Amino acid sequence: MRNTILLLMGLSLLFIQSSMFWLLGWVPVSGLTPSLILPLIVFMGVHEYSLARGAALACVMGYGLDLLAAAPVGLFTFVSVATFVLARAAGVRLAAQHIITQVPLAFVFSLVQSVMVLVLLAIFGANPHGAREMLSLVLPHAIGTALFSPIVFRIASKLHQTVGVPPRAERTPS
Repeated sequence: MRNTILLLMGLSLLFIQSSMFWLLGWVPVSGLTPSLILPLIVFMGVHEYSLARGAALACVMGYGLDLLAAAPVGLFTFVSVATFVLARAAGVRLAAQHIITQVPLAFVFSLVQSVMVLVLLAIFGANPHGAREMLSLVLPHAIGTALFSPIVFRIASKLHQTVGVPPRAERTPS
């Protein structure tokens, strides 16, 4: 149940993100559109989701971003799974409990994710100089993601608490 709800939340965030991209097109600062699924992927990583379940959810969300962003197939899929694994390895669960730490956490992970995307585009992209041109988009993108991250963290936390699975001792055999 939790997997389905997180997946639906991720897909909803992708559609909201694409709408924001369209609405923010008139803003003179390029790259301001935040990544709304990044905070969700970081949330799953720092809240100790199982590696297989979290990687699978991050994979599906990343693939959805690949489709909506018209990116090379597999770019955001790989980067989303790698971000989940990095967040899980960081083990900063206590640090992600308050807004004061959620914003810098999302900012740092957004920078890391952007660097991964740029490196992969520089290595595998059709235009290796395109990654260098996109470097100016990293900071506005990270700021936008950091500003929206508390909202995503709060929604994910409420869903996590609402559909939480009881501990093994409290489960009734089926």
